[in-house]
Amino acid sequence: MPTNLNLDDELILEAVRLGGHQTKREAVNQALREYVAFLNRIRTLDVFGTIEFDPSYDYKAARSG
Repeated sequence: MPTNLNLDDELILEAVRLGGHQTKREAVNQALREYVAFLNRIRTLDVFGTIEFDPSYDYKAARSG
Protein backbone atom coordinates (compact mmCIF):
# COMPACT_ATOMS: atom_id res chain seq x y z
CA MET A 1 0.00 0.00 0.00
CA PRO A 2 1.58 3.30 -1.03
CA THR A 3 2.14 5.67 1.86
CA ASN A 4 3.60 9.15 1.84
CA LEU A 5 5.58 9.99 4.96
CA ASN A 6 7.60 13.04 5.87
CA LEU A 7 10.70 11.37 7.33
CA ASP A 8 14.04 12.77 8.44
CA ASP A 9 16.21 12.19 5.34
CA GLU A 10 19.48 12.19 7.28
CA LEU A 11 18.15 9.62 9.73
CA ILE A 12 16.89 7.38 6.93
CA LEU A 13 20.18 7.59 5.05
CA GLU A 14 22.11 6.72 8.22
CA ALA A 15 19.82 3.74 8.82
CA VAL A 16 20.36 2.57 5.23
CA ARG A 17 24.11 2.90 5.60
CA LEU A 18 24.42 1.30 9.04
CA GLY A 19 21.99 -1.49 8.24
CA GLY A 20 23.56 -2.27 4.88
CA HIS A 21 20.19 -1.87 3.19
CA GLN A 22 19.83 -1.35 -0.53
CA THR A 23 16.87 1.00 -0.27
CA LYS A 24 15.12 3.36 2.13
CA ARG A 25 12.13 1.04 2.00
CA GLU A 26 14.22 -1.87 3.30
CA ALA A 27 15.52 0.26 6.16
CA VAL A 28 12.06 1.47 7.15
CA ASN A 29 10.55 -2.03 6.96
CA GLN A 30 13.37 -3.44 9.10
CA ALA A 31 12.90 -0.66 11.65
CA LEU A 32 9.17 -1.37 11.80
CA ARG A 33 9.77 -5.12 12.25
CA GLU A 34 12.17 -4.43 15.12
CA TYR A 35 9.77 -1.93 16.71
CA VAL A 36 6.89 -4.42 16.59
CA ALA A 37 9.11 -7.16 18.06
CA PHE A 38 10.16 -4.78 20.84
CA LEU A 39 6.54 -3.92 21.67
CA ASN A 40 5.65 -7.61 21.75
CA ARG A 41 8.50 -8.25 24.21
CA ILE A 42 7.22 -5.43 26.41
CA ARG A 43 3.71 -6.95 26.35
CA THR A 44 5.20 -10.28 27.40
CA LEU A 45 6.86 -8.61 30.38
CA ASP A 46 3.46 -7.27 31.47
CA VAL A 47 2.26 -10.83 32.19
CA PHE A 48 5.48 -11.86 33.91
CA GLY A 49 4.71 -12.95 37.44
CA THR A 50 0.97 -13.17 36.86
CA ILE A 51 0.86 -16.83 35.80
CA GLU A 52 0.47 -19.41 38.52
CA PHE A 53 2.39 -22.64 38.08
CA ASP A 54 1.40 -26.06 39.38
CA PRO A 55 4.12 -27.04 41.89
CA SER A 56 3.29 -30.73 41.41
CA TYR A 57 3.96 -30.62 37.64
CA ASP A 58 6.86 -32.93 36.75
CA TYR A 59 8.47 -31.52 33.60
CA LYS A 60 10.98 -34.38 33.44
CA ALA A 61 8.19 -36.95 33.29
CA ALA A 62 6.47 -34.92 30.57
CA ARG A 63 9.64 -34.95 28.45
CA SER A 64 10.04 -38.72 28.55
CA GLY A 65 6.39 -39.47 27.78
